[in-house]
Amino acid sequence: MRSQSNMRMLLLAALSAAGLWPVITAATPDPADRHYNKIGFFDVHVCNWPDQPLFLMPLISTAHYDDIEKVDIFYPDGRQLTALDLSRFRTIESKDAPKKQVFINQLSMPEDAVEGWYSARITLKNGETHNASDYVVLSELGRAGGQQPAHEETVPSPPEKLSWEPVPGANYYQVFIRDEWEDNKLIYTSKLLSEPVLPLPPALIVDGGYYSWIIHARDINEDIRLGDFNSGSLSTPVTFSVGQ
Repeated sequence: MRSQSNMRMLLLAALSAAGLWPVITAATPDPADRHYNKIGFFDVHVCNWPDQPLFLMPLISTAHYDDIEKVDIFYPDGRQLTALDLSRFRTIESKDAPKKQVFINQLSMPEDAVEGWYSARITLKNGETHNASDYVVLSELGRAGGQQPAHEETVPSPPEKLSWEPVPGANYYQVFIRDEWEDNKLIYTSKLLSEPVLPLPPALIVDGGYYSWIIHARDINEDIRLGDFNSGSLSTPVTFSVGQ
């Protein structure tokens, strides 16, 4: 089994490739949406991942990444929480939009964290500053369990679906499937699912295969107050094999 640190890095890469990280998709975002400014999109996620205390994940998504000097994040009362490490980012490329970078940092949950409007101040190399805000609710979303096929189960033939128990408070899920015989290669990323079941594409899972899968649960999607999502969780990896 790969280390949880490696699994987290693999998840970040998968989420980026799948387009889960927020991007500016609307030509004219709602002017009432405080997550947006002319530079990009700001959000803070409350993350519950295996073998790790609850943490915050602040991020900025922008097509103007070459123009940014620094990004400072502030508590609701105006005190500085952190400054984003701009060396930590994922690149998102799309046929229909400019290339973007998503600056993603993990931050241990501060002891004095509170619910409210957290803010980002983006300072450009020319001295301009731009502000954005995200309302953060300090809630913990449970991790998915009850997976079928179950961990280390051998099924007689390729399953038609993967399923799991509903996560209280989760309205969306995304599943990542890897082929363990192919050096843990990511072979499938689902769209956002509103039910705890994933119908599998034909021929994705084959006889004699050995697979792992993880479930990313999230409370909401693209909320004008809480952002792309507020609370998210990552399940522990589950493996299963298929008989010959």
